[in-house]
Amino acid sequence: MARFEMHNAETATMGGDNNADVFCEMGLMYATGRGCDIDLVAAHKWLNIAAIKGNDRAAELRADVAAAMDKMQLVAALRAAREWMTVH
Repeated sequence: MARFEMHNAETATMGGDNNADVFCEMGLMYATGRGCDIDLVAAHKWLNIAAIKGNDRAAELRADVAAAMDKMQLVAALRAAREWMTVH
């Protein structure tokens, strides 16, 4: 699934434009297990990035995902989002 994640993340940031909708869809994909295993850490990471980029729906979904996570998962998701934002 990493190939899919990298491809969509790269597509969303091509040309300097950040497409928050793509990040939101990636978060939903991981939250629901659509085409992959459910991964709440990855779901929260992408929803968080989408919310930061301005997607209001992602902010609401991120809160729902966070409610199902334990503290360590939440820390891992926040760290992953911060690292991604630093690089991109």
